[in-house]
Amino acid sequence: MEIWFYHLTRQPLERTLPVLLEKSIERGWTAVVQATTDERITALDEVLWTYSEESFLGHGTAKDGDAEFQHVYLTTGTENPNGAEVRFFIEGAQILPAIEAGAAYERIILMFDGNREEELASARLQWKALKERSLSLSYWQQNENGGWDKKQ
Repeated sequence: MEIWFYHLTRQPLERTLPVLLEKSIERGWTAVVQATTDERITALDEVLWTYSEESFLGHGTAKDGDAEFQHVYLTTGTENPNGAEVRFFIEGAQILPAIEAGAAYERIILMFDGNREEELASARLQWKALKERSLSLSYWQQNENGGWDKKQ
């Protein structure tokens, strides 16, 4: 399992998350996106349907039902009803409880906005806790073009 930290500096989550979800689906993966609030899930639900004029990302939440058939599942909990290979954590959602829930992921991605002090502080604390467990961590920072540069 790889754990990647994505440090947003140029574009907001609403622009970057859909692109990363599309890339995950192109790999044949299903995904779970975990936020900390129902309000954020509701906002993401709308974003994923409307972020692009050319396409949309099929997804669902617990209220939609049929979670096991969703390519992208949005939640505030640790469940993995669609057997996701990749799990995204946003707005300070905690990684360790999801790992301890027992689901096996190919990749875990924590996305945090470097302009929001609480998200930055949470990411630093999580990095430290995961590093203490000797987990494989990578840090990626958004570049001026909106792409990602791996940092050492």
